[in-house]
Amino acid sequence: MQGGRCLGVLLLVMLGAVAARRADAVNPETLLMPGKLSSAHAKYEEQCSLCHDRSDRNRQSALCLDCHKEIALDLREHKGYHGRLAAMDTSQCRACHSEHRGRDADIRKLSREQFNHELTNYPLRGAHQRVACDACHAAGRPYRSATEECVGCHHREDPHEGRVARNCATCHDVVAWRHVSYDHDKTSFPLHDRHRDLPCQSCHFGNHYKGTPRECVSCHEPDDVHHGERGGKCADCHTTKGWKNSKFDHTQETGFALEGVHDRIACNDCHRSGNLKDKLPRDCFGCHRGQDSHAGRLGRECEKCHGNEKWKPSTFDHTRDTQWPLVGHHEKLGCHACHSAVLAQQKLPHDCIGCHRASDVHLGKLGRDCEQCHTPEGWRASVSFDHDLTSYPLVGQHVTVPCEQCHLTRQYRDVGKDCIDCHRADDVHKGNLGKDCQRCHSPNGWRLWEFDHGRETGFALAGAHGKLACEACHRRPADEVKLKQDCLSCHEKDDVHLGQYGRQCDRCHTTSTFKGAKVH
Repeated sequence: MQGGRCLGVLLLVMLGAVAARRADAVNPETLLMPGKLSSAHAKYEEQCSLCHDRSDRNRQSALCLDCHKEIALDLREHKGYHGRLAAMDTSQCRACHSEHRGRDADIRKLSREQFNHELTNYPLRGAHQRVACDACHAAGRPYRSATEECVGCHHREDPHEGRVARNCATCHDVVAWRHVSYDHDKTSFPLHDRHRDLPCQSCHFGNHYKGTPRECVSCHEPDDVHHGERGGKCADCHTTKGWKNSKFDHTQETGFALEGVHDRIACNDCHRSGNLKDKLPRDCFGCHRGQDSHAGRLGRECEKCHGNEKWKPSTFDHTRDTQWPLVGHHEKLGCHACHSAVLAQQKLPHDCIGCHRASDVHLGKLGRDCEQCHTPEGWRASVSFDHDLTSYPLVGQHVTVPCEQCHLTRQYRDVGKDCIDCHRADDVHKGNLGKDCQRCHSPNGWRLWEFDHGRETGFALAGAHGKLACEACHRRPADEVKLKQDCLSCHEKDDVHLGQYGRQCDRCHTTSTFKGAKVH
């Protein structure tokens, strides 16, 4: 009874709706729709049979594919996003795409963040993984319409300006444009040695690839130091490893063998005019006059001391070839430091002072035998002077003091031997205790002193007196080194008896403290 009542109500509603519309425009099926179709399907709203088979509900997916033929093709060929989804043969379209939810309903239900691009015909690799969706998928166009050709997206970045094939992947990879894998060896001009390192545009100017010349001089005419005088067949002498790697046999062609560094320098280092027919000198001095640090003083036969590899070190042995062995710092000097004139015209002294008179800080006061204290290693290195052999041996901190601190004039004989001669400024007693500083102080330091106050003054420091600093009693060292020995001389202000019991406080008090008194 209840079901019949509901059916009656439904019929009344339908009849009311039919009455409100024209009889020829009424579609009873649309009156039973659960909701409006999305805007994409709105034009099919009156044609329910396009999507629904009243006798077989399972045909709905087949009806969908009748319209969406590109997806049907993907399913048959197992390609594209739908063709690669698992279990699509048994799935229904409505499982993912729901209709009758209104004009603005999203029936695709696509989540860009969760979308698996690996299921498409174009898996994302390399730099594509970091590109935003809108960079490839234009707004308002189906996602499947995005091009799969490189040039479809990158035509504005094409440095070849469309003059090469459209398939960029034959040379470039998806990681970066600069990763070029083009095999030039498959062309009629294989790249060898230095040519391999060149950028494409070095030879292919303006992105012109066809008709590129193959002759060396076509590209290297500005590099031709011969200015065309040797012809255009550069490969007869040079290789692709570099211009300096020449196949030219200099010994056979010129009679001048290139040895040592001569074999590695460029032709124009010697043939500076560029004309290889110009006659050049064949002796060392002829080319290297400007590099002769001897300024001609040692003659023109450089090969006596120098080799073809480099100027230094020289093969000249000063110990073997002269009577003056070079040791220590002398070995590091340049020849011209001593040989300042033409060798045949100059005789050098063999004693130290003969060369180093200007360096003698003692001004000749210590004689000419510099080697008594100094060595060839250097004036300040390994000085062997023994101060203990003088009348003033160095002990304590005197050992570490630089010579110049005491010997201000470097005459070394005009320095006093008393402590006060050097330490007058350090004497806190202002001379009141005499010059015999070592009575109390040690050469190991001013603060390391030993003064027996009882023995030296007759006033032993006992009790609290032993803890006092000297300045506590000797407040004016310049005037009062010797003080009175009665208590009240220092403690008059501490006397609570106001002098009534005399000046010898020690009759009742001890040196430990004033508090309390002796009990008699």
